[in-house]
Amino acid sequence: MSDHVTTRIANLHSLIRDVPDFPKKGIVFKDITPLLADPAGLALAVEYLAQPFRKVRIDKVVGAESRGFIFGTALAQSLSIGFVPIRKPGKLPCETISEDYELEYGVDSLHIHKCAINPGEKVLMVDDLLATGGTIGACCRLVEALGGEIAGVTFVIELAFLKGRDRIKQYKVHSLLSYDE
Repeated sequence: MSDHVTTRIANLHSLIRDVPDFPKKGIVFKDITPLLADPAGLALAVEYLAQPFRKVRIDKVVGAESRGFIFGTALAQSLSIGFVPIRKPGKLPCETISEDYELEYGVDSLHIHKCAINPGEKVLMVDDLLATGGTIGACCRLVEALGGEIAGVTFVIELAFLKGRDRIKQYKVHSLLSYDE
């Protein structure tokens, strides 16, 4: 990586705010709202999310509610392709399929329209954060259940110490910013 790119990535790090004890005591929340509020930082983040996939055939970008929508729609626009949302139960108006996944405190469910992905389409998955890999793993299973092929998975932030990458190691995984603690 060039010194110029290293400097730009460091600038992105400076736009991520640590919020201690949120959403509960002992957690240091990585807040992306300063990044979203900075036009140059947001543009740079979207470009760096897109770069590894510019020479790969991708038909659609898919992102999960809600922060995956922010980066997913911008990434889709940058790549000149469409965006597909994955949502919580009861939020999509047409027929859906669902996938349950485990949270640290229980089970949740994600949904995608049955008609959102055509068999054989290449899909780029995006989210703001890779933690344990549970959410993005469920999203990938939904896309694959519809016959889509995962071209890659990209994140703004990876909490490497939680080893979420291990749960999605069968895919090409890219993250802009990595935190080891």
